[in-house]
Amino acid sequence: MKKATIVVNRAYQNNKLFDLSDSIINRDNCMYPFFLLKEKLKENDYDLSTQDINNIKESDIVIYNEMPQKLPDDEDITKSYLLLFESELIRPDNWDIDKHKYFHKIFTWKDDIVDNKKYFKFNFAQNIPKTIDKGLSSKEKFCTLIAGNKKVNHPLELYSKRVEAIRWFEKNHPEDFEFYGIGWDRYTHPNKYIRYVLDKSKISTLFKPNFKNYRGKVDSKKEVLQNYKFAICYENARDIPGYITEKIFDCFFAGCIPIYWGANNITDHIPKECFIDKREFETYEELYDFMKNIDDKKQLVYLDNIENFLNSDKSYQFSSEFFSDTLIKYCSE
Repeated sequence: MKKATIVVNRAYQNNKLFDLSDSIINRDNCMYPFFLLKEKLKENDYDLSTQDINNIKESDIVIYNEMPQKLPDDEDITKSYLLLFESELIRPDNWDIDKHKYFHKIFTWKDDIVDNKKYFKFNFAQNIPKTIDKGLSSKEKFCTLIAGNKKVNHPLELYSKRVEAIRWFEKNHPEDFEFYGIGWDRYTHPNKYIRYVLDKSKISTLFKPNFKNYRGKVDSKKEVLQNYKFAICYENARDIPGYITEKIFDCFFAGCIPIYWGANNITDHIPKECFIDKREFETYEELYDFMKNIDDKKQLVYLDNIENFLNSDKSYQFSSEFFSDTLIKYCSE
């Protein structure tokens, strides 16, 4: 059997990347696409393991999960493939074009650079269900948000817009809103180095913001989201073509209607009937009134639209099968 390796950070080494039993790493089954990739490569006579198990030099295929600190050697370029998940807000090094020459092929969600020669389309992959929970009796609560508290200085960031939504609901309709995630119980600085020092010294907790509707961390996003009719679903950044992460699918799978803001071409990939587009509302007052006027019948229409999309050919591009099939097709040519 030939060797293939995937280069990941330390937390995922020792093949933890493929361990579906680890509830922390595999929260909401997010590691299933990599598990499936390993299984399908095995069917093609390749043993895929993390780089601490299968050495880069001894492997016939080397997959880098995000831009590595150490770039491939010149003699390894033809077997090196790069997966670009994080946007320029989180990983600006991902989008350093000069570094892209060190990889034979690159897989990205970024629609405007896909050319099917050097750059190939993939997405944040999901294990897509055929049915979702459409029982309205379980959705006793109105609106939520699940996201980490982060800050970054970038013109396209939406972190501050999440805070804006939280503050609006807390001031105007606290009875209709609760939110979850990590980092909301401490001060967050936009500079990651200063943030690290503040967190390490515990100073960040002394200046924590006061959020009345914060309900803590979650172990399972689905278990929380399925209790709500709506969820504020903002990507980390807006107006980046194709940047559609797991966030909207977390809502779909839980039978929760997303209030979406992110990719400027979202309707090229997901029907507009499946979500509420935040861009269509100038104020939160308008958005709130629209949400309040969605009765049970209209809510079921949204949920039916979501389920129909998940069962359509259009959803395949977001599936774990598409992710694994695409990588195997172009990495084994």
